[in-house]
Amino acid sequence: MRDPLQVRRNELHDAFCHRLGRPGDIRSAPIFTLDPDALFSPIRWTGSGLPSTLLSQFGFHPDALVAASASIDTMLDTERVGEGPDTGWTAVSQRFSNWLDELDQDSQQKRRAVDIHIITDLQQELAKEAATAGVPTELFRQWGFKGWVRAVGESPAVGLFREMLHSRHLNKGTTWQRNDLTDILHLSCAAGYADFVVCEKHMRDPLQHGLKRMGRSAQVYRRLTGAVAAIEDLLEAPTSPVSPGQ
Repeated sequence: MRDPLQVRRNELHDAFCHRLGRPGDIRSAPIFTLDPDALFSPIRWTGSGLPSTLLSQFGFHPDALVAASASIDTMLDTERVGEGPDTGWTAVSQRFSNWLDELDQDSQQKRRAVDIHIITDLQQELAKEAATAGVPTELFRQWGFKGWVRAVGESPAVGLFREMLHSRHLNKGTTWQRNDLTDILHLSCAAGYADFVVCEKHMRDPLQHGLKRMGRSAQVYRRLTGAVAAIEDLLEAPTSPVSPGQ
């Protein structure tokens, strides 16, 4: 699966292109791909840095072999990967959830508060992708909060990311953990495009709730065995006949 941060950037860019009536300018990078290093987007990784003259001397692409070997080694490694640096996201999310718990407002009013929280977090990405898509600065300002929320909400991955945050923040007494952002980011990207997704119990409810609100059909499982069985059933099912002209 391509880096969820890059997918988010692509979706925002494409949402602005569609709104400008320029569907021909959208990015066409597939979400699931065999391209090497698709896990790492250019915005946070620059690649191996091997000179093109060296790559052209081989009959194969060394980047592809390195990427595949590294991915296999990572998945087979039984040692726990240490936590990265604390970015402060968990503490900010916890304070915001606690504040919502005490807020004397209905769910719709709270959803708007969550949207403001999300748009504030995404403001730089929204502005950069709007500029890349060729949105005039004044028009971007005219679209304002509602237009930015629309760009987020209508996108498969970032829209589901928004819905999962809504579900978690509106669930009174929510406790945030350091890995929650990583889980939500990757699960929303996967479920926005995949047919089957496997996740832990505490993320299953917000993910399914988000899928329902967005009208998505991805099937969510708690265990790999359940997903494997469902995939096997799908592959073994007889294909429907194709009508003439289709």
